[in-house]
Amino acid sequence: MPIEITMPALSPTMEEGNLAKWLVKEGDKVSPGDVIAEIETDKATMEVEAVDEGTVAKIVVPAGSEGVKVNAVIAVLAAEGEDASAAASAAPKAEAAKPEAKAEPAKQEAKAEPAAAAPAPSAQPKAAPAPAQTTQPKAASGERTFASPLARRIAREAGIDVAAVSGTGPHGRVVKADVEAAIAGGAPKAAAQQTTAPSTAAAPAAAPKGMSDDAVLKLFEEGSYELVPHDNMRKTIARRLTEAKNTIPHFYLTVDIGIDALLTLRKQLNDAAPMTKTEKGETPAYKLSVNDMVIKAYALALKAVPDANVSWTDAGMLKHAHADVGVAVSIPGGLITPIVRKADEKTLSAISNEMKDLAARAKNRKLKPEEYQGGTTSVSNLGMFGVKDFAAVINPPHATILAVGAGEERAVVKNGKIEIANVMSVTLSTDHRAVDGALGAELVAAFRRIVENPLSMLV
Repeated sequence: MPIEITMPALSPTMEEGNLAKWLVKEGDKVSPGDVIAEIETDKATMEVEAVDEGTVAKIVVPAGSEGVKVNAVIAVLAAEGEDASAAASAAPKAEAAKPEAKAEPAKQEAKAEPAAAAPAPSAQPKAAPAPAQTTQPKAASGERTFASPLARRIAREAGIDVAAVSGTGPHGRVVKADVEAAIAGGAPKAAAQQTTAPSTAAAPAAAPKGMSDDAVLKLFEEGSYELVPHDNMRKTIARRLTEAKNTIPHFYLTVDIGIDALLTLRKQLNDAAPMTKTEKGETPAYKLSVNDMVIKAYALALKAVPDANVSWTDAGMLKHAHADVGVAVSIPGGLITPIVRKADEKTLSAISNEMKDLAARAKNRKLKPEEYQGGTTSVSNLGMFGVKDFAAVINPPHATILAVGAGEERAVVKNGKIEIANVMSVTLSTDHRAVDGALGAELVAAFRRIVENPLSMLV
């Protein structure tokens, strides 16, 4: 009996992913544990292992397909002793396995034509599969066609199949000049059914509140912009931040903290770091940053004020036993928050080395889901960019997030005299459902006390 390989759910919140690469081909034999494919989620690129033994009879979803739904069949194995050709013939068609990958270009094309007539509501359910019936050359091979809205409109008006036009824009995108050149060169006309399919595909996509995409595009001069499709990471960031601001009642507490003692201790600890032998020669066993010390101090503050180390749920308050601190890391196209587990129990050197490893793998999208999901709070530090202070958005299900500004020399008053001191501004964003004003102030005060007396981080 044929064995179906489906798109795995690589995280609890994953609904779809991109099939980046197949590491096997039809006819190859695989065993349990063999890596067969690479899947791109919104946060990472992960390897998929075979669970069963057999021969790859049919690859249903080709490499490069985007928006493949979780549990959709992506390949079929022929079991031992089974005819591979028979198993391949029983495999579902690619169109059924990855509807989103094919429907998206048609939906984009439909949005770019505001004058397209929408079908009657009663016809919408039957009209939805129309994009899969189009005969676009690139779509038929599983390859998406990227084109600007202007290029699509010009191609449609001229009866040109935009999928047959070679793009010269960024990443092969079809732009206005490409379509005009194709028209002048006598490009093949699109099939009649192609001109009607996009308009019927537009109906199921409900218009968002506010201005439509077409209305926004009309505000700008044609040819003055490039429409860059959102990737999964950007979509996830937008969805979660919208959720956070719509559901979490934020309030903010800002304090200025002297960091002269912290900077002095940091230098002493770094100077005292033992040397270790590596491939690059002898290097210090650790090199502490201010952010490493902020993570430790914040974790200790949460342990000192346990009522603030919580998460809100409708059923009750979750009081966490440890301070698992997520740290915002900027990566190409967005950000991710790898988590330092039990930061309250780890040494500064352990936190420092762990963060260097997590940040490096985050930028290469090699983190495991358990390394960036969960946590009890977060730290976002923009001080290295010279930002004095800012207010961060809480990352659910956290109830707090600490925004750290730049440490800088400022004039301060001490004992009635003006002196120069290094000062850092931090802002605590809190979920008012879980942390009230006085409790938030107590947490900030504990953090400031630890930072201004950093030796407490060593005991």
